[in-house]
Amino acid sequence: MAGAIASRMSFSSLKRKQPKTFTVRIVTMDAEMEFNCEMKWKGKDLFDLVCRTLGLRETWFFGLQYTIKDTVAWLKMDKKVLEHDVSKEEPVTFHFLAKFYPENAEEELVQEITQHLFFLQVKKQILDEKIYCPPEASVLLASYAVQAKYGDYDPTVHKRGFLAQEELLPKRVINLYQMTPEMWEERITAWYAEHRGRARDEAEMEYLKIAQDLEMYGVNYFAIRNKKGTELLLGVDALGLHIYDPENRLTPKISFPWNEIRNISYSDKEFTIKPLDKKIDVFKFNSSKLRVNKLILQLCIGNHDLFMRRRKADSLEVQQMKAQAREEKARKQMERQRLAREKQMREEAERTRDELERRLLQLKEEATMANEALMRSEETADLLAEKAQITEEEAKLLAQKAAEAEQEMQRIKATAIRTEEEKRLMEQKVLEAEVLALKMAEESERRAKEADQLKQDLQEAREAERRAKQKLLEIATKPTYPLTLQSAKSRVAFFEEL
Repeated sequence: MAGAIASRMSFSSLKRKQPKTFTVRIVTMDAEMEFNCEMKWKGKDLFDLVCRTLGLRETWFFGLQYTIKDTVAWLKMDKKVLEHDVSKEEPVTFHFLAKFYPENAEEELVQEITQHLFFLQVKKQILDEKIYCPPEASVLLASYAVQAKYGDYDPTVHKRGFLAQEELLPKRVINLYQMTPEMWEERITAWYAEHRGRARDEAEMEYLKIAQDLEMYGVNYFAIRNKKGTELLLGVDALGLHIYDPENRLTPKISFPWNEIRNISYSDKEFTIKPLDKKIDVFKFNSSKLRVNKLILQLCIGNHDLFMRRRKADSLEVQQMKAQAREEKARKQMERQRLAREKQMREEAERTRDELERRLLQLKEEATMANEALMRSEETADLLAEKAQITEEEAKLLAQKAAEAEQEMQRIKATAIRTEEEKRLMEQKVLEAEVLALKMAEESERRAKEADQLKQDLQEAREAERRAKQKLLEIATKPTYPLTLQSAKSRVAFFEEL
């Protein structure tokens, strides 16, 4: 019983000793992470945890950013995380971003992870048009971004349309020209093909070397007013402070390099820039928000510290990092050369294999063709033998038909002789018939003439009869006179003649 009570007491004491925690979400440029943080943790505890997780040693460029009422702020290292004016709703979200920018990326950025994070952040700022980039430079930068993501250009892999889903150019540049996405892709690919052999870190560094020469690179802008109340813009970057016209963020009206600033003071919302040259007037300005003033002060202090640090000898830590980076770079270079040699040897072996396979395939095709030719020859020989037999049989049939044809010819000749005799007889009969027909026609004509003559004679006879009757009638109607016997006989004889 006593043991059970003691174990419960020890469990209760352990439970009481467990620290309270809260969840934090860290958003980097290409990932999200969540951590359980103790309530007592300061900003530096969380920041160091994130840097260790990322394997980042160049911590002085970065910070944890959050937003307060549309104003950005950075987590302070010496202040508890939850004492900042952040949302207490879990998970508490911070963005891990570059707070300060190098003057020369190639000389100052040592670690590959540092270069990569800067590359991603600067690329996003260019695409979001927070950094102005001319069209030609935009295309060149896009080509390096493609090289960093896809490696060396391979026309068999990177075919037309492979960049269709990629965001590579600012919308302002795209809208500036009447060009289709295919035309932009063609221009980017033309540059991309020129970057063969560059590793990802090299392509990203080339990107940063071009981007760092852009006028708005690494500049944080703030709306301010001078002593006269004129609206201006303050730009804070790695080289100093710059005063801009609100309508022109590219060319400053006046600049104060860090090495020419004697002092920057801040009191009652007013900043005072005192140049080293006492002949130059002191410049005073203020902003409308206290948070903005604090942010300006942080950036001024941090950028000035880095400016001074760059002009001193590297610390032991940085020297070690650079030495390790050189060794790592040399190792990677040797590794890339080894891989390149292996790739070349593999490609040569593949070419040799492909050539042998091609030759083997060609030999197989030639053997197949020879075999097919042999088979065709055998088939042709068989066909020729069969054809010879058929030809012989056809010759016999033709000879038989020729004999039959000869007999038929003799029969036709005999028939032709008989036909000729019959034809001659027929012609004779026709001739006789024609003569007979001619005679009959002549006889018919003669008979017709006789008939006509008879008709004429009959007509004349009838006419004579008519006249006689008329004469007789005339005589009969004359007075009667005694006739002598002689006269009577004469009349009777007259009528008989009639």
